Amino acid sequence: MEKIVITGMGTVNPLGLNVDETWQNLIHGVSGVAPITLFDSTAHNVHFAAEVKNFKAENYMDAKEARRRDRFEQLAAAAVKEALQDSGLTINDANAGRIGVVLSSAIGGILSLEDAVVTNIKDGPRRISPFLIPMLMANGAAGHAAIDYRIKGPSMSVASACASGSDGIGMAFLMLRAGMVDAVLAGASEATICSVGVGAFDRVGAMSRRGGDYSMTPQPFDKNRDGLVMGEGAAALLLETETHAKARGAQIYAELAGYGATADAYHITAPHEQGVGGAAAVRMALHSAGANVDEVGYINAHGTGTPLNDKSETRVVKSAFGELAYKIPISSTKSMTGHMLGSTGAVEAIFCVKAIREGILPPTIHYETPDPDCDLDYIPNKAREKKITLAISNAFGFGGHNAVLAIRKYS
Repeated sequence: MEKIVITGMGTVNPLGLNVDETWQNLIHGVSGVAPITLFDSTAHNVHFAAEVKNFKAENYMDAKEARRRDRFEQLAAAAVKEALQDSGLTINDANAGRIGVVLSSAIGGILSLEDAVVTNIKDGPRRISPFLIPMLMANGAAGHAAIDYRIKGPSMSVASACASGSDGIGMAFLMLRAGMVDAVLAGASEATICSVGVGAFDRVGAMSRRGGDYSMTPQPFDKNRDGLVMGEGAAALLLETETHAKARGAQIYAELAGYGATADAYHITAPHEQGVGGAAAVRMALHSAGANVDEVGYINAHGTGTPLNDKSETRVVKSAFGELAYKIPISSTKSMTGHMLGSTGAVEAIFCVKAIREGILPPTIHYETPDPDCDLDYIPNKAREKKITLAISNAFGFGGHNAVLAIRKYS
């Protein structure tokens, strides 16, 4: 079967404005959490988030175009630019129809929508921006990428809540295996740090509430965890068939070896208590990769830091791996990036590639107090040197969506 390989990567997120800066901060346990600056949080219970810092959209597009794009589309453009430059792929009339785009988002342009609602109430509907629809639609990042680079193959966005990024990469994987295209620009983007976004997630009971003290939150898998910290960011990967990548002499970072996706069919916001659907997605991804459970050397956990998710995910791992679960290093990089919602799975896929290539497993920071319900090896507080050949990345979303990617060292 044709291998699907990763030949380009790009990201902007709370830890950095490119892959290298992000990776260095990640393995050194740097937290991206800080006081909210993107809106006035005075009326909220939550006053901290993991924002993308020092981001200037004008560094990636002209100022006029930047004003016509929502922040999630701007972040996506930055990640896409780095990924394509990194890949060395030239897109022209000869190959544009054989290249696809799958850039996902769980929420889309909520910042622009919030602004438009305020404008409508205050000044009336005639003051709403004529660019509102392309700014708020969840497929906006995918559409802009296709236009910016004249990509004419399939172009779309997958929306499966916090599994959107992983499902989007999985959809690209299936397109390539089916022979629809030779390459796909795949990833996700999210920018929801606004009054409505933070307020809504707080009202559903998902967010950490620690006043102004954000020094030890989020705390995934820790007994004292009290919820997620909202993040934002984007990531893009160029995926290709091995034949296409080798024919153009591309550098191959890793193989995207497998993908699994299931539904809990249980609850609209809570994960299944026993992790049944998540475990099935893990098994599906490993089967897709032709891999045995004992080949997995690292798990990048969904690890949101909510009481329900971390306990359920621990059961996912135990169900899928049996006694081996206690021997597999696991980390929640959301302890540093915050929860970037739909984009998180795409960013964490890059983390898995880097872990395989560098032989370093990122830590779960803020881990202090063991929880009897979460009793696995969560790589507490410090990165760990370990050579691995296969990593999996878990992503679970509201609605009961479960998506798992299996990434293998390329040989």
